[in-house]
Amino acid sequence: MIVLGLSALYHDSACAVFRDGRLVAAAQEERFTRRRFDPAMPVRAVRACLRDAGLGIGDVDHVAYYEDPVGKLSRQLWMGLPAVPDASRRTLFRLDARRPARQIEELLGYPGPVTFVPHHESHAASAFHQSGFSDAALFTADAVGEWATTSYGTGGPNRFELFEQVDFPHSLGILYSAVTSFLGFAVNSDEYKVMGLAPYGTPRYADRLRGLLTDLPRGQFRLDQDCFDLSGRSPMYTAALGELLGAEPREPESALSAAHSDLAASVQLVLEDILLAKLRFLHAETGLGRLCYAGGVALNCVANRVIRERGPFAEVFVQPAAGDAGAAIGAAALVSARLGAGVRPERLTDVRLGPAPDLGPVAAWLAAAGVPFEAHTDDEAGLVGRAAEELAGGAVLGWFQGRMEFGPRALGARSILADPRRGDMRDHINALVKKREAFRPFAPAVVAERAGEFFGLAGDSPFMLFTADVREPAALPAVTHVDGSARVQTVDRAVDPRFHALLTAFGRRTGFPVLLNTSFNMRGEPIVATPADALACFVRSRLDVLVLGDLVVRAADLPAHWAGLVDQQLPYQLPTLDRDVYSFL
Repeated sequence: MIVLGLSALYHDSACAVFRDGRLVAAAQEERFTRRRFDPAMPVRAVRACLRDAGLGIGDVDHVAYYEDPVGKLSRQLWMGLPAVPDASRRTLFRLDARRPARQIEELLGYPGPVTFVPHHESHAASAFHQSGFSDAALFTADAVGEWATTSYGTGGPNRFELFEQVDFPHSLGILYSAVTSFLGFAVNSDEYKVMGLAPYGTPRYADRLRGLLTDLPRGQFRLDQDCFDLSGRSPMYTAALGELLGAEPREPESALSAAHSDLAASVQLVLEDILLAKLRFLHAETGLGRLCYAGGVALNCVANRVIRERGPFAEVFVQPAAGDAGAAIGAAALVSARLGAGVRPERLTDVRLGPAPDLGPVAAWLAAAGVPFEAHTDDEAGLVGRAAEELAGGAVLGWFQGRMEFGPRALGARSILADPRRGDMRDHINALVKKREAFRPFAPAVVAERAGEFFGLAGDSPFMLFTADVREPAALPAVTHVDGSARVQTVDRAVDPRFHALLTAFGRRTGFPVLLNTSFNMRGEPIVATPADALACFVRSRLDVLVLGDLVVRAADLPAHWAGLVDQQLPYQLPTLDRDVYSFL
């Protein structure tokens, strides 16, 4: 039984392939089109994932789509009328409940059965069916699906039920995103910047923001709509939000003030407090000790730590691609189960689910261009030893290995790596390689068996979804945030033996089996997908070394004129989506 899950036509489109109840491949469309957050039907991702699984579109038995287009249209019309006749053509084309089915047939070439799974069911199933739990409470929080913004449920061997939901426009995701917009960042993209900015401030606006929320029984709440504009004809906030805060909105890319940091700290605290309150309701209602959590809000790793350490559940599983991309997994899992294929009750431990590109031609490319390189074929110890030596010597290294990660995090397959002990390394990478805001922290990867020596983790963290205190911040300054925390990735030898070996080799040289790990991309671009992407990013950035499979290339050996040629000839300057004004239509 082959089930293809799809998330598309809103943002961050993706696909997932299930074979006989097991997740075998998943990828986001943006990685192939090089258009960040690409919302288009994931034609390229589907083609790549099916090819990687040895399948074609004719082998697919069923397609599972991540939301109900009719339910979504009812909310879109409620939001858009009576202004629809004056709306732009860009908005009007979205008001078409038949569009997903039509594009599945016309663009993917699939004429077979399609099941439309409600959005929050897709999110909840993406967590439950990959958690390995026999039973669990289910929690989903995002901006909005069809109507639901927060959902509560239970899952077990023979049940999957969402029994309560908070409806649009009352939404924790909208509250956080509106403040993101007020702070001059892009909605549905830069919320993590607000999370990163929060430790620099004090939550002096928290009481004012709490005043926007009315707590109600049975997990319900209401959001004061006077401060929000969700029409898409203006930013997400109204003038009333500025009046409430006694502050002016920040212009994008302008300097950040103490007030901006304080506002970020405030919305982060309010989010954490209300999440704890709603999870206490869910725990009391279900009596279950384990939690499965998904939805865009679940990508807030600071709040996730609070949930794990102070919440009512003994065990917490957060879906690593918790946003809409991961809903493709949940839709396919539910349909697989309902069609009798079942879903394998095993824990997701590895999100390297994308295609594994052919690295065979790379050596020939480099040789033809006259670029020196080292080949470590059948020499694992030599490869990781060489990379560890470069890192210990201060090099910033691009690391491209095997199948691509699914979700927003680079976890050792498409990573930029560096020495976390160097006090200047974070500023160096931020300014010269990533070209991003200086306040944003970098994450550490650490061998799982020694994580407790360096970080105060409450459990494992293979997907960078939880923060933890750094035990010796002065020893690891490049990965320690201003509050002494870090977003940790624990690396298991059995899951990723090569990355684990690199960390171990670095540890033998330095005493710290820990590396700074950030995504292999430049600002505004998706994570690299192919060897050509990696080479192009390597050429354009100021990385020192590239490890591409078994090959090692030094930047000093590249022809000086290549950077200009890449900028002229490769399609890396495609426009990103217009996010100055964000529409829930």
